[in-house]
Amino acid sequence: MNCYIAAMPSRTKKHRRRTLASQADKYQLYLASVQEPSVEVKFFDRVFKAEYKRPPQTLREDFCGTAAICYEWVHRRPGRRAIGVDLDPEPVEWGRKHLTDPLSQEEQSRVRLILDDVRTIDGEKADVLAAQNFSFWLFKSREQLLEYFKAACAHLEEEGLMVLDMMGGSELLQDDHVETTRKKGFTYVWDQKCFNPITNDVLFQIHFRFKDGSEMTGAFEYDWRLWTIPEVHELLLEAGFTAVDVYWEDEDADGEGTGVFRKRKFAPADAAWIAYLVAVK
Repeated sequence: MNCYIAAMPSRTKKHRRRTLASQADKYQLYLASVQEPSVEVKFFDRVFKAEYKRPPQTLREDFCGTAAICYEWVHRRPGRRAIGVDLDPEPVEWGRKHLTDPLSQEEQSRVRLILDDVRTIDGEKADVLAAQNFSFWLFKSREQLLEYFKAACAHLEEEGLMVLDMMGGSELLQDDHVETTRKKGFTYVWDQKCFNPITNDVLFQIHFRFKDGSEMTGAFEYDWRLWTIPEVHELLLEAGFTAVDVYWEDEDADGEGTGVFRKRKFAPADAAWIAYLVAVK
């Protein structure tokens, strides 16, 4: 009589434990360490009200990724609409699945997500058009960036603002420069791989490290051109904006950023800085 005997696992074989890195969600980690949608939306509100004496209603978030800012925008005020534009379907779909629970069905209906090129998309005009997290730096030539800024200006209402963030300082001009920040349950790693002073091309990566010694290496990678404020300022005016204001971050007594940004005409030559550019149509 033939019988089937199931193969038993070897007792000497060690079962591998799943690492914390293998179980982690890179988009959740990104939101916990890089992006603060509520802070961004408050800033958009503040600068728009300062310019036009009324609250903005419609936001377009270019390079929206998970569209976290879009969802925060409609959730904060009734009747607001948001348009998110990105070419990559993966983060957009992740946001749909993970960031919409706090929103009502009515609020979700006021968010429109589009998979398209930010330079060629057509549709509803916005009060505020935002390109955050230095995302527009993927345009490496003057011609490409000017084309984008012209398209952005054309898709703003007559009373409209474009909001961009910028970073700079001597620390960004270094190869193999790594900064780590402890977060709850993990360490955020900003890795400046290389900088080419001839082209101003930079390669950055984000890694996440965990207490079990595992690491999510190269979770995000950015192959950008390091643009300067004067370059971007000039291109925005050439694209049709009437004015560009720089909002610089305040510092505390220890020289650390406070998260409060004010309009400035002069700023110190910090080794590392972050600022907003607000372009007025």
